Amino acid sequence: MPSRWEQIVVDAEDPARLARWWAEALGYVIVHEAPEEVEIRRSADEMPGLLFTPVPEVKTVKNRLHIDLRPDDQEAEVERLVDMGARHVDIGQGDVGWVILADPEGNEFCVLSSKKI
Repeated sequence: MPSRWEQIVVDAEDPARLARWWAEALGYVIVHEAPEEVEIRRSADEMPGLLFTPVPEVKTVKNRLHIDLRPDDQEAEVERLVDMGARHVDIGQGDVGWVILADPEGNEFCVLSSKKI
């Protein structure tokens, strides 16, 4: 039997702050909070989740793993996320159909265009 995907662990300077940012961005809820970790999920019983844990160093290089978001309205979602504290990032992507942003601690993620039906 294969393993079940439970969560992605995100290193953070301030796990509680970053977890709350991502919970708002994704419409998730905090399902566990302790001094050394905060986990968010869509709902308490729905996996996978994102687990934020503290690290002493700041992020210095491009992520090797990132989240892709697919909103109904790419432009409106980018504006909402930037208003929340995300920033545009150029990682040399050129002219593409998605927007690369970084969360408040610099973790890159993509906002894709709406899915064509």
